[in-house]
Amino acid sequence: MFSVSVEFLHGTFRGDPDGTANTGRLTRGEWPPSPSRLFAALVAADGTGDACRVTDGVELEWFERLPPPVIHADPDPVHQPLHPRFVVQHGGTPAKGTHQEYVGRSGAASRAGVRVAPRSARVVYEWDVTPPNATIVEALRLRAARVGYLGSADSPVRARVGTEPLTPAAEARAFVPDREGGTLINVTQEGDLARWDRLHEQWTERGASASRSQSPALRHPAAYRSPLSDELRDEGEVVAWLRLETAVSGRRVSALTTAFKAAVLRWYQELYGEPPVVLHGHGFRETGYELARYLALPDVGFQRSRGRIHGLALWLPPGSDAAVRRMARDAAFSVRRLRGRGVDVTVVPRDDEERPVAAHPGRWLRASHRWATAVPAIHERRRRLDLAEVARWCEHAGLPAPVAFRSARTPLVTGAIDLAPVEVNRPGRPALPYSHVELRFQHAVPGPVVIGSGRQRGFGLCVPLDGRA
Repeated sequence: MFSVSVEFLHGTFRGDPDGTANTGRLTRGEWPPSPSRLFAALVAADGTGDACRVTDGVELEWFERLPPPVIHADPDPVHQPLHPRFVVQHGGTPAKGTHQEYVGRSGAASRAGVRVAPRSARVVYEWDVTPPNATIVEALRLRAARVGYLGSADSPVRARVGTEPLTPAAEARAFVPDREGGTLINVTQEGDLARWDRLHEQWTERGASASRSQSPALRHPAAYRSPLSDELRDEGEVVAWLRLETAVSGRRVSALTTAFKAAVLRWYQELYGEPPVVLHGHGFRETGYELARYLALPDVGFQRSRGRIHGLALWLPPGSDAAVRRMARDAAFSVRRLRGRGVDVTVVPRDDEERPVAAHPGRWLRASHRWATAVPAIHERRRRLDLAEVARWCEHAGLPAPVAFRSARTPLVTGAIDLAPVEVNRPGRPALPYSHVELRFQHAVPGPVVIGSGRQRGFGLCVPLDGRA
């Protein structure tokens, strides 16, 4: 995994998407900021060839050959067209009485384009590639540290380079490269660096009359699938993220989610009356398999992960009423303590802090081609586990069919919870087999991904694996 995080220090971004901002007719700005714009900023940060001061430029040759990245950004920011204004026009012969503040200077119309104001000021670019050697990584970090702004000069940024997945903001969604996608975003291609050098030579010789718009070869639009393209297909929503004051052993996952469900139902009844069927499932008459999911969020997937549970989440399925979602959120946020079957822990609404990572929404919501169970998945029926059966699980969970899978009785990622049968199957219910499963999808799938027959009580919760061995 190779990633670049860009934080907009003013919380806004202004960039000309296609050279038409000076017409004054632009209504939507560029969003998300294109990878080619990021590459241009890295080129400008330390130059190329003899102009380099802290690097040798080899890292740019590696960067321009990267495939289109997954871009995590606010899916629907506010686009604010800016009014034209008049500025002093320098050069030429002095004019009389044409500019009140600057005598002898005339005024020229300046059309600034569109200012984009996202809810999250951070954009994360992720490439699912083998990270470069330490020399190239360090050179890119030096360049990123020298990037002052992205797009226009009134869009100051702080850029950071990493070789591990960076946690996107909770409001961010994934723009995923997809040949059938309807969103075009400019990316880099091999040879761009040489074209930039030629443009710089022209600019040095002719000044501002040489511009990027005169080099259409620098435009490489790639098709992306926007998160907004799926808006009409409701995929459910995590209505509440909670944090545990003290981490709980992963072996208590069933007891913890059972206590969480009971507490949410109790508070819902106290606040609003009888809970809807979608929250408890009793008397469920609808076709389909979706009810509320009460999820326990363990620490898994890192070198020192031990599978201890640091947070909780409440997910409501597609089609649930907006008022029900709001009331369920209120009920979940009212929970202050959970007790039962070896569990006694204080619960608080998750704040904006990054840690613990396990309780952060970005840990479970980002898009990934590969997912592995952090909590074992309970089989939906007694039969041999093959790709067709796993695809059936995914269909019931509202997911696309995987292109490959593997399974094991024991965990497949560090820290994943290893349970005994008595810790999985409920008393008085038929015992079903369970497994840890790794899934690979053709396209990156956004989380949370939960599979198997125990989805409603947190079994089958998966962790994204893109960028990890």
